[in-house]
Amino acid sequence: MPLAPKERTMNGFDFEFGGAALTALGSGALYWAAQNLICVSDLHLGKSERRARLGEAPLPPYETRDTLSRLEADLRTTSATVVICLGDSFDDPAAADALPEAEKLWITALQAGRQWIWIEGNHDPGPVDLGGSHRAEYSYDPLIFRHIADPDENHEISGHYHPKTTLNTGHRTITRPSFLIDANRIILPAYGTYTGGLRSHDATLQSLMRSDALAVLTGPTPRPLPLRSVRD
Repeated sequence: MPLAPKERTMNGFDFEFGGAALTALGSGALYWAAQNLICVSDLHLGKSERRARLGEAPLPPYETRDTLSRLEADLRTTSATVVICLGDSFDDPAAADALPEAEKLWITALQAGRQWIWIEGNHDPGPVDLGGSHRAEYSYDPLIFRHIADPDENHEISGHYHPKTTLNTGHRTITRPSFLIDANRIILPAYGTYTGGLRSHDATLQSLMRSDALAVLTGPTPRPLPLRSVRD
């Protein structure tokens, strides 16, 4: 079934998926207006702390605050009452434990009055001491949410791969985190501030997506383009 682009709202790209009207926001979050639900993937909070702990090259220790600021802005814009964090919310379990108290309280404040679901990732099992519910995967008919895509699943929303896409405009080249979308699945970009990415033309991603898939670049004006046209 071909994907039919719709008009864009709230800095997003609107599309239909499994009978659900969804919006890929420019921030990298996915919004489902009918369920007042927002989904984000791969926050990787505490990455700078983990790197310092392991003696790796340091990063500025501001990524958790930056990521939470953007999430707070998306929650304010959408007024979402359901939040799904689609795995790898922390860079490892110790990073969740090491989160400063002020940032733990910030997460608690964001959770207030909302259904908050942590999906297990490959980096962490979900921060068990930070409230919310914890699931290996989550079904919200007609969609299923999990961290890593299942090639045999339909109407699936996942993350894990941190897809990025390069667009050559003729005047400049732009590389941004991207949603990958087809009739069977959506792979979300990484939402976290310090996250690398897998090029969307990579064989792993190409093998998961149908030939009519779209790559939707994040940013001030989310841009859809056919995935088959991407040659980064």
